[in-house]
Amino acid sequence: MNKVLSTLSLFFVFILPSAAQEYQQDVNFFELQVAQPVHTGDKIEVLELFWYRCPHCYALEPYLNKWLKNPPEFVEFVRLPAILNRSWEFDARVYYTFVALGLVDRLHEPYFEAIHDERRRFKSIEQVADWVAEKGLDPQPILDTFNSFGVDSMVAHAADMSGRYETDGVPTIVIDGKYRTKVSFAGGHNELIDLMNYLAQRAQTERAD
Repeated sequence: MNKVLSTLSLFFVFILPSAAQEYQQDVNFFELQVAQPVHTGDKIEVLELFWYRCPHCYALEPYLNKWLKNPPEFVEFVRLPAILNRSWEFDARVYYTFVALGLVDRLHEPYFEAIHDERRRFKSIEQVADWVAEKGLDPQPILDTFNSFGVDSMVAHAADMSGRYETDGVPTIVIDGKYRTKVSFAGGHNELIDLMNYLAQRAQTERAD
């Protein structure tokens, strides 16, 4: 009987507090001064601001990919390449070129890997096109699309929203155009995933009120 009570005591001391973790606004997450519109309809938007050359963004990718295998049904995930200074625009154009050509699923993760694992230094769209050819794809659409009107528009939107989301670095997660958080605010990668789920549920409840 004493062993059973001891086991129960351990359960309440070590298990329940973590399961009932409380998050603090202005510590673990921040509310944007001006809520931003979302484009996910009835679903809660979970948006990641990232930069391909950011090692912290690359480190977060496996955790996001695992989460994306079974996200909450009421959530839709969106990527936004942050443009916090002019030098970041090149990689934003690369991402939106992939988007325009329907190649994100095929090239997003490999492009990250090429930069961080293979130490590739892409400085021109011709270098990116050559890399795409190495992947067995036709490089010409990459060259034709990189400076297209459609990509121009998406890049301009990303530059505008990067400021509106009030972030000073990446990766940053924005929930439903309202709440902003980061790995450092959450306390770790797995903790960020938990916090994303919490904020998404909170946003859904607030929409219903």
